[in-house]
Amino acid sequence: MFRLISKRMLKLFGWNTNGALPEGIKKAVVVSAPHTSYWDFVVGRLTFWAIRVNIRFLIKKEAFFWPLGWLMERAGGLPVDRGKYKSNMVSQVVKMFEEHDELVVVITPEGTRKRVEYWKKGFYLIALEAGVPLALSYIDYGTKTGGVGPVFHPSGDYEKDMMFIQDFYRDKTACHPEWFNLSKKI
Repeated sequence: MFRLISKRMLKLFGWNTNGALPEGIKKAVVVSAPHTSYWDFVVGRLTFWAIRVNIRFLIKKEAFFWPLGWLMERAGGLPVDRGKYKSNMVSQVVKMFEEHDELVVVITPEGTRKRVEYWKKGFYLIALEAGVPLALSYIDYGTKTGGVGPVFHPSGDYEKDMMFIQDFYRDKTACHPEWFNLSKKI
């Protein structure tokens, strides 16, 4: 039902979808970029429902109050205590992968909707330590397309893998392009 409603809503607003996770992938870290607007969540969530990818996303536990908590849980939210685990977030998410037979977690490496000088490394470290692939998802406001691109296992050579990742996102248009940074600072 969510799939049909999502496809219709996206179509109504002129959005298209492209790609999905390859068959058989039950665990992955999904990189989601660009992330410069609250609308990215809405378009992204609808896109994942439309392409049948059951994603989960990390969100501060404070967002899980009634009635928003019920909605966040249904949308795929995983509550995290950022204060308690800030320096230990990677190991906490790796543990989540160990505890689940199926888990696809979306992470925005920019970490905020505003311009940043460099992306956070957590998404990469989680995939590497959990032994799961990285899937590159996107929301391109220039073409009004959302979807999933390449899927690969991190090699352990962070700089090389980041060059590949950032090259993939180079032609994607953010809602606020001035806030999307793909600098060589990695």
